[in-house]
Amino acid sequence: MQRYAINKMATTIKVGLIGYGMAGQVFHAPIITSVPGLELTKIRVTNPAHRQLATARYPEAELVHDSEKIFADKTIDLVVIATPNDLHYSLAEAALLAGKHVIVDKPFTITAIEADNLIALAEKQNKVLSVHHNRRWDSNARTLRKIIAGDFVGRLVDLEIHFDRYRPFLRPGAWREEDTPGSGILYDLGAHLLDEAQCLFGLPEYITADERTQRTGSKTIDNFTVVLDYEAGFKVTLKAGMLVRQLGPTYVLHGEKGSFIKYGTDVQEVALKAGQHPQNTPDWGVEPETNWGTLNTEYEGQHITGKIESEPGDYREYFINVYQAITEGEGLAVTAEQARNVIRLIELARQSSAERRTIKLID
Repeated sequence: MQRYAINKMATTIKVGLIGYGMAGQVFHAPIITSVPGLELTKIRVTNPAHRQLATARYPEAELVHDSEKIFADKTIDLVVIATPNDLHYSLAEAALLAGKHVIVDKPFTITAIEADNLIALAEKQNKVLSVHHNRRWDSNARTLRKIIAGDFVGRLVDLEIHFDRYRPFLRPGAWREEDTPGSGILYDLGAHLLDEAQCLFGLPEYITADERTQRTGSKTIDNFTVVLDYEAGFKVTLKAGMLVRQLGPTYVLHGEKGSFIKYGTDVQEVALKAGQHPQNTPDWGVEPETNWGTLNTEYEGQHITGKIESEPGDYREYFINVYQAITEGEGLAVTAEQARNVIRLIELARQSSAERRTIKLID
């Protein structure tokens, strides 16, 4: 994937951020303010504690209670939506109708029909519409792409990707824990994994899924397995759970010549939660050697095994690409159509689990 230069941009794009919960605090505001050319102008935040935090961190931004104040501001070019999932569609629609370019946090929408409607509206309004699938810029994802592009394990036969956590407790009042449209781990972490699979291999021929509720008292799906079958017998298994105390590998890739095994998750999330910013953190997104993956393969008839240095991650590149799409007509790295496909895969996975059967996507 192309890497974009991080330098001074000629045109300033004023940004309105709707939502200052975990996504807004960790994955949007600190990255937006780290990209030259983007100016965080307004933040819609209603929680008093979150307002206090936003005031301390971004004193130059105006805090508002109502999204309409962002839509009505003619100086704002780009609206970033970081709200509960069931509000994505209505807010994105309102932003597009107000003549704004739009970034929607993942998952794009609750249904593929909603996604199609927004895609059509963005085309009609001639506005950029993208979805924040930032995990494409994880160190892990970049390293896996390097392994596959370099043909290090030969013809691929099996890939397993995990996004596991250990959270046996429920968080009172958290919208992700409520039984509402778009809640649950498949829409949350599953959207990342499905996007990664699509980005690497396109749409599968078949999908088979299993959703479960495992934590005591949980109202939502908190464990899933999704199996994607591709041509030539290649299989991708995506797994996530909230009761995984002993974490296993993040990636297990097998090919005709060898295997690649990778533990650990991207270091950017931990750094952002600790209040670090990319522009003032040396070696941003660089993994420690202890997190490097192991390659066991064959090269020119020789058996080779050892550590593979991880590629650095950098979430800024997502926003730089959107900036360049708005100002220069650059092609989007994450298109709304790709994000729509993720939602359709989620719908089919839920159907597969409910009906306990494999579903064919491609004739």
